[in-house]
Amino acid sequence: MRGLSVKSVADLKAARLVAPDVALDEVAERYAIGITPAVLDLIDPDDPGDPIARQFVPSADELTTTPEERADPIGDLARSPVEGIVHRYPDRVLLKAVHVCPVYCRFCFRREMVGPQGLGTLTAAQLDAAIGYIADRPEIWEVILTGGDPLVLSPRRLRDLMERLAGIQHVKIVRFHTRVPVVEPERIDDEMVAALTASGKTTYLAVHANHPRELTAAAKAGFDRMLAGGIALISQSVLLKGVNDDVETLAALMRGFVENRIRPYYLHHPDLAPGTGHFRVGIEEGQRLVQALRGRISGLCQPVYVLDIPGGYGKADIGAASITGADGCFTVQDWQGEEHEYWSE
Repeated sequence: MRGLSVKSVADLKAARLVAPDVALDEVAERYAIGITPAVLDLIDPDDPGDPIARQFVPSADELTTTPEERADPIGDLARSPVEGIVHRYPDRVLLKAVHVCPVYCRFCFRREMVGPQGLGTLTAAQLDAAIGYIADRPEIWEVILTGGDPLVLSPRRLRDLMERLAGIQHVKIVRFHTRVPVVEPERIDDEMVAALTASGKTTYLAVHANHPRELTAAAKAGFDRMLAGGIALISQSVLLKGVNDDVETLAALMRGFVENRIRPYYLHHPDLAPGTGHFRVGIEEGQRLVQALRGRISGLCQPVYVLDIPGGYGKADIGAASITGADGCFTVQDWQGEEHEYWSE
C-alpha cells in the first residue's frame, strides 16, 4: 500500500493501519477517509500510539457524540450570507470554493460538510455570487480561501480565481489555509506558486501541521518554493490529546515552523465537532501547556492559543484574559465584548 492513497476501510487494513477484525464501516459511512502517500510514509503501523496515525486513521470513538457537540461547531452557516462565503468579521471573509481535502483529519470541525458526500465544489453561478458579494463590500480587506482544502484545485482554477480577486481593488490580502504542503508536498511546484500569487495581492498561506514529524524534507522544499515566490507563511495547529498535548512536542513543532521561516500563528483549542471528544484536552490544561512554552522557547515561536466560540462569534485568545472559569464551566468574551458560556470536559 505504500505509495497509494488510503480511502476506505479495506485500504486501512491492507496498509496495516487497523487490525483485520476492527469494525469501522459505520464510521466510514458517516465521515470521509483519506490518507495520502506522504502521510502514510510517516505512520509507524507498529506503534499503537503513533501521533500521525491518530490524526488520520479513524476509530470507533468517532461514533460517540457528547451533548455539547454540534454539527456546525463554529457557526459557519449562521454567518453565511451567500453560498461559499462566511462573513464573521467586518474586514475579512472566508471563501469556501471547495469542500474536498487530500486527507481527512479525524478531529475536523467541518467534518459534517467535507468529503465526497459533503457540500462539494461551488458551481459557476455560486462562485459568481460569492465574488460579487466580495466586490460589493468595500470594507472587505482580506479574503481567506479555506474549505475543504483550496489547494486541491488545479493551478489553472486557482489562477482563474485569483485573477478574479485581482479586479477587486479594496481586497489587499489573500490568505490560504491548507494541509497540502505537508500531506501532498509534490503539488507545491512552480505552477502552483504562480497561481497562488496571480492576483498581484499580498498572499499569505497558513500551513496546518500538528506534529514536528510532519515538517519533512519534501514539505520544506515546498515551503522554500513558496517563500521564494513571495508568499508569506504562517502556521495553524490544533491542540490534540495524544498528538501534541505535551510541552516538548509543542516546543519542537513551533521551533520547526520558525526554522522553516513559518511564523507561528494559531494554536486552536479543539472544536466541538461530533465524535471528536477523544481529541479534546481541557482548557486549563491547554493554558498550562501554553504558559510552559513561555520560558522554554523563543518569543519567535509563541503561538496564540485560541477558541472558536460556538455559534459563530469568532475567536478568543484563551491564553489571556478572554476566558474565565474552572472545572469545565467558563465564560468567554468575543471580540465585541459580549460574553458566552462554554462547557468543556
